[in-house]
Amino acid sequence: MGFVFGLVIGLVVGIAIIVLFVRNENSRSKLRNELATTVAAFARMTVEDSRKILPAEFYPSWVVFSQRQKLKWLNQHLTKIWPYVNEAASDLIKTSVEPVLEQYRPIILSSLKFSRFTLGTVAPQFTGVSIIEDEADSVTMELEMQWDANSSIILDIKTYLGVSLPVQVKDIGFTGVFRLIFKPLVNEFPCFGAVSYSLRKKKKMDFTLKVIGGDISTIPGLSDAIETTIRDAIEDSITWPVRKIIPILPGDYSDLELKPVGILEVKLVQARDLTNKDIIGKSDPYAVLYVRPLPDKTKKSKTINNDLNPIWNEHYEFIIEDATTQHLVVRIYDDEGVQASEFIGCAQVLLRDLEPGKVKDVWLNLVKDLEVQRDTKNRGQVHLELLYCPFGMENGFTNPFTSNNISMTSLEKVIKSGANGTDAIKNEEDAINKKKEVIIRGVLSVTVISAEDLPVVDLMGKADPYVVLTLKKSEAKHKTRVVNDSLNPVWNQTFDFVVEDGLHDMLILEVYDHDTFGKDYMGRCILTLTRVILEGEYKDTLQIEGAKSGKLSLHLKWMPQPIFRDS
Repeated sequence: MGFVFGLVIGLVVGIAIIVLFVRNENSRSKLRNELATTVAAFARMTVEDSRKILPAEFYPSWVVFSQRQKLKWLNQHLTKIWPYVNEAASDLIKTSVEPVLEQYRPIILSSLKFSRFTLGTVAPQFTGVSIIEDEADSVTMELEMQWDANSSIILDIKTYLGVSLPVQVKDIGFTGVFRLIFKPLVNEFPCFGAVSYSLRKKKKMDFTLKVIGGDISTIPGLSDAIETTIRDAIEDSITWPVRKIIPILPGDYSDLELKPVGILEVKLVQARDLTNKDIIGKSDPYAVLYVRPLPDKTKKSKTINNDLNPIWNEHYEFIIEDATTQHLVVRIYDDEGVQASEFIGCAQVLLRDLEPGKVKDVWLNLVKDLEVQRDTKNRGQVHLELLYCPFGMENGFTNPFTSNNISMTSLEKVIKSGANGTDAIKNEEDAINKKKEVIIRGVLSVTVISAEDLPVVDLMGKADPYVVLTLKKSEAKHKTRVVNDSLNPVWNQTFDFVVEDGLHDMLILEVYDHDTFGKDYMGRCILTLTRVILEGEYKDTLQIEGAKSGKLSLHLKWMPQPIFRDS
């Protein structure tokens, strides 16, 4: 009996194990089929499918969708012919670069020339190519290049003290994008008249300097001066929008040369919530602005001492050569006196995002690096007013500062003598020399209407707010009445200011809480007068800066009385 019972139990257990095994195998087979189907679906996915499934902001910073095609075949051929390219190109580059080096030669040197220049035995590698869709009569190609060179470059340097030093440029590492433009397209072989080439983007450029048989650090500042000279020479000679033109067929190709196309007017208004770089006290911020990072094209603001919310209200002009690709860069530093300034943050504005002839008011977040934006630290914001004026503005729109047949091409100043300011300007000298300084004089009428949602200041959960209005340049002041026990006060008071120079002045509105033995600062609003001068009259509700909450409602009106004088 026990045998029979054990046999039955064994059969039941065996059958159960077999059933479970078969079910497990079937389940695993089904999962493998589903996984294979999913993998096959991913294999058929395009870049556009990936972007639809997961938006770009969710991708990690190292994921890049490139439209560039690989160029293994070109790299193989270039490696074979590189010895001949090196011999042919070395002398050509040497003779074309030397005059640019001389132009940017440091003041401590009397001579800066090449005594040896060869590109080396290592050929650059082209990692991708793309075709840019632009004009109908041209073909634009961009080649991405990486080069870890073993070039033999020796600079013969002479100082005014008679010291001669051979300086070797070594360990060159370069990554960038070159642009080739085949224009114009013609019906004669090779089907284009000329080739223009330029360094479209300089992603990385590293090199080291070494005095042959000595130490370059023995002459203080020499290494930095030479490195700056080399970088400035590259920036000015070949970096976009500068381009070199090689005629292929006979013809006039002057229209391909670099020419100014407009002026960018920039008003650096203020910054707020800057990172404090000082251990004792606050940072002493100043701004550096440029479109092309060359010494003579870079603007620097004044330094505002001990302030993380500086007000500059300074105006600058930049000549623009290509509004579709160029951008304005703003870099904020902490002035450390005799020591090197400490970097706070930077921001940029793409010129293609600006509407020609229209003032754009922007607040830009400062970041650590414009190329690799992985830093999420709050570095502050910078406030700009921007106006891009192409030359020949009468074709399509008018200058917003036009008045009584006198047109201003500047956000801050500029009046063309005896003609409309939208006249075509031949070159940079005309753009700068054909100016008069304009003083926009008038009466500014400001109505402080009300405030809402002000922060609690008093112990009773209320506040006794009032507003102080200050015209920055003239320091003229007005004050509203005090509204007791209110976080949503209504004033409806109007004040008039006689403004002597409207485009260079600002209105500051500071909100205070009135106390019996003093006052408590609540926040402020800062306004340039650009908008009211352009529009004549407007109402607006502004966020109160420096306060946890609160808005201020205003009505502004402008009554102009322009005065002109030669600059």
